[in-house]
Amino acid sequence: MRCGPELASPDGVEAQTCVVTQGAQTWARTYYRNTTGGALDATLTLMSPGDRTVRMRCALEAGDEPGTCETPREPARGKPAAYTAVAEFAERGGRGPLLLRSGSN
Repeated sequence: MRCGPELASPDGVEAQTCVVTQGAQTWARTYYRNTTGGALDATLTLMSPGDRTVRMRCALEAGDEPGTCETPREPARGKPAAYTAVAEFAERGGRGPLLLRSGSN
């Protein structure tokens, strides 16, 4: 597992985003906590060798409990270091600004 730094926004979003490789499969995972007081959307993107991307949208309810969002697993192509993951957090429905961007490296 290759993870970027743990980040926090002044608005109350905390996240850490990782690229996970297990056996012959690779996927992206973001760990988060949403203490904004409102529902958020997260878009998690896994970028792999050969310009292939996998994107997942996750709905985040408000609360202090930690959660995770993952992309579907895919067959690994190339070395794990060739993969990058990015998670972007914003108000539900795109009604507000980007609150936090978290990357795997």
